[in-house]
Amino acid sequence: MSSRQNTKKPPTNGPTALDQDVVNKIAAGEIIVAPMHALKELMENAVDAGSTSIEVLVKDGGLKLLQITDNGHGIDRDDMSILCERFTTSKLKAFKDLQSIGTYGFRGEALASISHIAHLKVTTKTAGSSCAWQAHYADGKLVPAKPGQSAEPRPCAGRGGTQITVEDLFYNIPTRRRAFRSASEEYAKILDVVGRYAVHCTGVAFSIKKHGDTGSGISVQANASTVDRIKQIHGSTVGNELIDFNIEDKKWGFKASGWTSNANYHVKRTMILLFINHRSVESSAIKKAIEQTYSIFLPKGGHPFVYLSLEVEPNRVDVNVHPTKREVHFLNEDEVIELVCDEIKAKLAKVDTSRTFLAQSLLPGVNIPTIQTPNRNDINSESPQSERRSSAPKTPATTKKPYENNLVRTDSKMRKITSMLPSAGAEGSPAQPASGTMEGVTYEITNREPVQIRLTSIKTLRGEVRDAMHEGLTEVFASHTFVGLVDERRRLCAIQAGVKLFLVDYGLISNEFFYQVGLTDFGNFGRIVLDPASKLIDLLMIGAEAEVENAKQEGSKEVQASASHIAQAVHKQLLSRREMLSEYFSIEISEDGELKSLPLLLKGYMPSFAKLARFLVRLGPFVDWTDEQECFQTFLTELAAFYVPEQLAATGKATASAEGADDDLSKRRKQLTWSLEHVLFPAFRARLVATEGLLRGVVEVANLKGLYRVFERC
Repeated sequence: MSSRQNTKKPPTNGPTALDQDVVNKIAAGEIIVAPMHALKELMENAVDAGSTSIEVLVKDGGLKLLQITDNGHGIDRDDMSILCERFTTSKLKAFKDLQSIGTYGFRGEALASISHIAHLKVTTKTAGSSCAWQAHYADGKLVPAKPGQSAEPRPCAGRGGTQITVEDLFYNIPTRRRAFRSASEEYAKILDVVGRYAVHCTGVAFSIKKHGDTGSGISVQANASTVDRIKQIHGSTVGNELIDFNIEDKKWGFKASGWTSNANYHVKRTMILLFINHRSVESSAIKKAIEQTYSIFLPKGGHPFVYLSLEVEPNRVDVNVHPTKREVHFLNEDEVIELVCDEIKAKLAKVDTSRTFLAQSLLPGVNIPTIQTPNRNDINSESPQSERRSSAPKTPATTKKPYENNLVRTDSKMRKITSMLPSAGAEGSPAQPASGTMEGVTYEITNREPVQIRLTSIKTLRGEVRDAMHEGLTEVFASHTFVGLVDERRRLCAIQAGVKLFLVDYGLISNEFFYQVGLTDFGNFGRIVLDPASKLIDLLMIGAEAEVENAKQEGSKEVQASASHIAQAVHKQLLSRREMLSEYFSIEISEDGELKSLPLLLKGYMPSFAKLARFLVRLGPFVDWTDEQECFQTFLTELAAFYVPEQLAATGKATASAEGADDDLSKRRKQLTWSLEHVLFPAFRARLVATEGLLRGVVEVANLKGLYRVFERC
């Protein structure tokens, strides 16, 4: 036996302190679970900094690049050294401060956590600083931008506010990085986060786009209302069906407000944008209560859209129950939720009082018939209703068609509503489109090359139109089907877009359309050649006399000059600018004052020449000839008004003296009816950028899905 002793030490089973780097990475993994959480933290900090504009740039779903730029008050140069240290915050001094916390971030862990799992760069400038400062961070500390350089923040050019750039998120945690399935899925989650705060933070502009893309995924202006924000992000379908609610109760210490969809709208899954003390959170209790509230208003399987902002007294809320602050708890949750749901229920019931439904009571002793509901994918919309309710098994059809309430008629060969109107005879039959076309009009193609317009004023005016664009309304006109002329005196037409029917003020729409055509075709208009040419002074006299007469009838004291004086002044002004009028607007005036041509804005449509004299005389006082941009804008406004279809008087019984006038009116009515269907509205569909101002000229009068829903309740 050997007497040698075993000197090997037994393993130690006691606890040991983790390395600080491991601690920091664990903490970072709890707070920054995905790119969307990093963005949420950074975006909340930007709002806390008083920003009115927040721009987000994303690459590969935020894993490769996540950049957020704001115009807030910035970070002082002296504070940048401890910016990314854990538990470094200006919003919390003592534990008791948690009872009155009113900001988004407060623990000071967001930037620290990001710096441990990504490459972090901060560029910031305060209002009092002469330049911006840029610094790089790793593991919570300042690091040099390149090896051998100083780690201290360095001065650079930059605008007021802060830009935080996060690159290669989770680069040192490969397991977490491999867990993400696709960049597009992460980008969709980021869009959801930005969309929620864009709806809630009124007064703050939001934009987000992918790196390398020219278009934005979300773009909301600072002055947009809450409803406009919901329309831009979630669509006009829900935006047109919203009702607002407001409730306050001092006993339970809360205020609640928001917008919720009415009974005309429902989706497959409940969509709740919930903010408690301005922080986006989730609450299964609130979601369940709202779904129960809507169950009596919506058909089976239907769910609502709700935006709810709940403000609870800070001393009643615990915001520190979740690392990412996704969940919060507050006192008397049940009572508060019940009051909010009661308010929503009251609003929905009030909206529903405008409808009347007849219901048949079930007599005592009568058995309730049972109906076997087939699977939605197996229903053939062509089978009779009695067969679809049969309990006998059906063989699934090979061609699956949508429900009738989703069918859209867009085939021009199908029978139109105008075919049901009484015919005025073969001459006015809708089957003869040539009867409404313009007689004696021929077109010639010239060899003139298009002129490239590089005027800053025109580019500015075009930009104003783009900025005022309403996406939902533009989409309606881009996909519409012309239904028919409703009232030529009030200039109303009916159009169909999707499953909705709209009543449209075509006078208002035409005015905006021709103004836009004037901007896009500026300097390249066609010409309407007047043969023979007309004396300009004679036309101006007619227009001036009409303007003076109208002013007298309206009791205006502003018109003191005679019609002759007005005509001579405008004549002199137009003659002095005839070269510009010919070059830019295709209005050709000879040296001896003959009007030879007018601008042609749309082939196939001729403006009413009864408005020509008024158009010409208004070019004097209503066009600002002193400023280039104002001149072009006011001139094109008058040109668009000239091209707008005129209001036609109602037809009456023709007397012997008025028979000729009635014939002209009837002829013009046929031309206008044909032009609306075959020229103007097809041009709207192809070229119109619908602006916010056109919303007052479009009214939804029917919704196929809404009508079907009414029948479902009967």
